[in-house]
Amino acid sequence: MCVESDGCEIEGCGSSDEVRTLSGSMSPALKSSPDLHPCRPGHKFRAALLRCRSPAAAAGILSFGNVLNYMDRYTVVGVLLDIQRHYDVSDSGMGLLQTVFICSFMVAAPIFGYLGDRFNRKVILSCGIFFWSIVTLSSSFISKEYYWLFVLSRGLVGIGESSYSSISPTIIGDLFTNNSRTMMLSVFYLAIPLGSRSYVFSSLASSAVSFATGAFGMWIPVYLARAQVVQKTAEPCTKEICSSTDSLIFGAITCVTGLLGVVIGAATTRLCRQKTERADPLVCAVSMLGSAIFICLIFVVAKKSIVGAYVCIFIGETLLFLNWAITADILMFVVIPTRRATAVAFQSFTSHLLGDAGSPYLIGLISDALQQSYATSALWQFLSLGYALMLCPFIIVLGGMFFLATALFFLDDREKAEKHSHRLVPLRTNEEETI
Repeated sequence: MCVESDGCEIEGCGSSDEVRTLSGSMSPALKSSPDLHPCRPGHKFRAALLRCRSPAAAAGILSFGNVLNYMDRYTVVGVLLDIQRHYDVSDSGMGLLQTVFICSFMVAAPIFGYLGDRFNRKVILSCGIFFWSIVTLSSSFISKEYYWLFVLSRGLVGIGESSYSSISPTIIGDLFTNNSRTMMLSVFYLAIPLGSRSYVFSSLASSAVSFATGAFGMWIPVYLARAQVVQKTAEPCTKEICSSTDSLIFGAITCVTGLLGVVIGAATTRLCRQKTERADPLVCAVSMLGSAIFICLIFVVAKKSIVGAYVCIFIGETLLFLNWAITADILMFVVIPTRRATAVAFQSFTSHLLGDAGSPYLIGLISDALQQSYATSALWQFLSLGYALMLCPFIIVLGGMFFLATALFFLDDREKAEKHSHRLVPLRTNEEETI
């Protein structure tokens, strides 16, 4: 027999079934009572939804939300040339858009992480999604006289998205373990004790990934558009609406490489775990170092061949995205469950602070400085942005070194976290018995 919270009885339930209330609480099965009455259709529908809940369904919904999260985050990049011409701002001014977004994102992340470890995560998640959606819609109506307001709106969107990115992975981490958790986190990232030393190094490595992805997402489409002007296969943008072909192609490549990266990363890690227990950080380190090579090649071939540049982007991004889900899994291994939301939020704060919070603006600033050094021309606009972007592969190599450092301390930190978790179980049991 199944009983709803208002005392109605649902047909088709055995006497050995558990009782599930609309709030999700469970209790032993009750015997039939004359006080019970048949449920109305609405109650039956809600009860059916409760019975259909599963960890896999929850992970699927959260993963779909993460896709929307990243789609919204890079919507501005797809029309960057149009925004630059419409508001008449420099490269550094355009880079400021992403910097303000990431700064607000990283400041809000530890706050949401703290709240997520102490209050209802579903409520925090829902409020954040609602706020983020309203601000995104409102920003569509900002006129060209108020560029500062458009920049501010990107900062507010960052606060809303921060709640989702901080809370969602911890929910998945609580629902799954071991290889199944790796797989579910891989799906989620198709769309990244707190004092452990592997935790610190993996966070620094994540910062390197964040630096590169933030800079590439903002500037690679612009770089390729300028390359085509230099090759005389395209004209400079002087129309009302600039061509978005390069943004569309780069976006499609990023989606495909994101999918391939996390799938290959998860499969490679599972295979390598049979050989070494340090597989997680080692796979990340090798992929980062390999990515740096192909990203360097982008700036070598772009002047002569756009197709060649896209090939290098494809391979470089696939190797770079290999570590997304693995990095999240490393965190789950070395942090106890009751502090995972805080750990994810703090890692998010660190990676954004040292990574994509400043990289788009920094690249734009370097590009502007180089352009001011010489007479402005289409060739020099292209070269100056390329020279600025060359900073990224060096940062990626540094990230690979941090992953190698993570491998040195990974096993000890994982063992400490497991021992601490085992000590928490009897303490929690005693507390529940006392209550």
